[in-house]
Amino acid sequence: MSQHPFLRGLRAPLHISHRGGAALYPENTMLAFKSAVEKHQTDMLELDIHATKDGVVVVAHDDTLDRCTNGQGPLAALTYAELIKLDAGKGERIPRFEDVLAAFPSMRMNVELKVTGVLEPFVALMKKTGALDRLCIGSAVDSIAQDIAKALPTALLFYPTDALAAFVLPTKAGEPPDDDGRYTVLDMPLHWEGVKLFDAELAKLCAERGKWVNIWTVDDPAEMRAAIAEGVGGIMTDRPDLLREVINATK
Repeated sequence: MSQHPFLRGLRAPLHISHRGGAALYPENTMLAFKSAVEKHQTDMLELDIHATKDGVVVVAHDDTLDRCTNGQGPLAALTYAELIKLDAGKGERIPRFEDVLAAFPSMRMNVELKVTGVLEPFVALMKKTGALDRLCIGSAVDSIAQDIAKALPTALLFYPTDALAAFVLPTKAGEPPDDDGRYTVLDMPLHWEGVKLFDAELAKLCAERGKWVNIWTVDDPAEMRAAIAEGVGGIMTDRPDLLREVINATK
């Protein structure tokens, strides 16, 4: 296993709160993150970032405001001062990523950069905060992931979509993976188009190659238990309460 600072001391199975626990709390809000940490003893927070019109890095999944706030239209069209006037659920506001980092100074985080425009302010924020070593970062979009790798060569990166498929899909046919060495963490769906992608064979292969596997988004206790038995590294869930019960029962 690589000795990147993020990976040192990691012990499977990791309890990872997806957007802070999106089935229980307003997603990607400080309320969700605090609840995940304090109520459910999460090991890692999973979250998504965008940039406002004035270049502030904020935590949100969508590039539009309609689904998760009482606002409308593109997030990037608003300044941060305008954005924090919106209700993101239960009176919560869309948080600055810098504030989330400060609120949980020892917490590992899995961070997805959703759009190209967030990379430059994110890099500046990493220089300011020195938080990069406790982050696993990346993008589902391969071109953005490649830009991240160039801009932050010491970062721990998760596989983007095409590189992930090139690694995982050959293994289902018994063939060796096509591995892009820039990436170390497989953040991957448990199922894809009816096919179960993660299994004990993939877990063994990843361990041999120094990779770490987190699966998403698993809310069923039976599937959680099966993945743990098969050797998963971490489980991303919208139900951090149920995952905590399952992990505690396996100890």
